[in-house]
Amino acid sequence: MSIVIHHNPGCGTSRNVLEIIRAVAGEPIIVEYQKTGWTRAQLQGLFAAAGLTLRSALRVSKSPAEELGLTDPSVSDDAILDAMIKHPVLVNRPIACTAKGVALCRPSETVFALLDVAPGATYTKEDGEVIKAP
Repeated sequence: MSIVIHHNPGCGTSRNVLEIIRAVAGEPIIVEYQKTGWTRAQLQGLFAAAGLTLRSALRVSKSPAEELGLTDPSVSDDAILDAMIKHPVLVNRPIACTAKGVALCRPSETVFALLDVAPGATYTKEDGEVIKAP
């Protein structure tokens, strides 16, 4: 199975996860979801596989989520999903898919659980922080 990363090149966490994948497993399939957009079935499948609710996958920081009223607890899941399809930036990222599973990789070191990486292996993020595989 190929590794897939739903990636935003403007996001430091997403860039770090991409580089960890490349260092450990080679070049993944990169889906720049802000260019390609999402489908309802795609998001439902990713969230189910990752064990995410729509609210836990909703990006509130640096997104129009509050402006669109999506942080109100009374907003339905269907309304959130429709908004994510219309505004791809509303989906938190990066989401990585490997043979070991699917996960929202925030923080970056979350991706280690999806890769065959030696316990204790280290990686230096672009900001200089060193992270270690469990």
